[in-house]
Amino acid sequence: MSDVLRVERDRTPHVETWTLDLPDQRNPISGPDVVAALVENLERVDADTDVRCVVLTGAGSAFSAGGNVRDMEERRGMFGGTPWELRNGYRHGIQQIPAAMARCETPFVAAVNGPAVGAGCDLTLMCDLRVASSRAWFAESFVQLGIIPGDGGAWLLTQAVGPARAAEMALTGDRVDAATALDWGLVSQVVEPDDLLDAAHALAARVAKNPPHATRMAKKLLKASQHQGQAAVLELSAAMQALAHHTADHAEALAALREKRAGDYQGS
Repeated sequence: MSDVLRVERDRTPHVETWTLDLPDQRNPISGPDVVAALVENLERVDADTDVRCVVLTGAGSAFSAGGNVRDMEERRGMFGGTPWELRNGYRHGIQQIPAAMARCETPFVAAVNGPAVGAGCDLTLMCDLRVASSRAWFAESFVQLGIIPGDGGAWLLTQAVGPARAAEMALTGDRVDAATALDWGLVSQVVEPDDLLDAAHALAARVAKNPPHATRMAKKLLKASQHQGQAAVLELSAAMQALAHHTADHAEALAALREKRAGDYQGS
């Protein structure tokens, strides 16, 4: 088990819980150890169809503070060096997280327990679904530090809330509270803090009960629709549907529907 990312799997069938576990630092994700832990586990669950959904949350009072501000001030780690070294620090560092998230076909639910700031806000946007505590808030706050979303947040935010609201968040850096996030469609639910993980796992269970190949391919189509035209998505849909029709889980789903029972899916 990683010292910076706690991985558990004993709460909901076929669902893992990942907890960013640097609460004293408000769970920054810019360090190489956090990047490596996230990328390694993303690759692992992508190859394991028995993991049908992941709930991602943060330890302590914050979801994630994003970049480590102290490291920025002291110009160390990925925030140090020449402009060329900084560019590569981003490309081979924190940008590996959105790249790995985009490749991973396993669905993710963000359980946003507290502030999600900068790259922490963007990490929630990399997830497919978001449930927020009433204590949570979101801030695309890079401009307030004189920098820009170096982890791809401008693209992620625009996809999530549209260009006008993305511009408001990115150009002001102001906080968006949980109620506003719900109104804007940034999250799908807001619950009391003590109910957050239960709500996130209930949502994850609704995903995990379905045939995993189908949910993975559906996720891939949703991602493709963000940057491909209708013709390309139709072609990809036809190819994936041909695969889906030949799975054992499809036959089991039809049998379960006919027999009025829950399906027993094996990921085959």
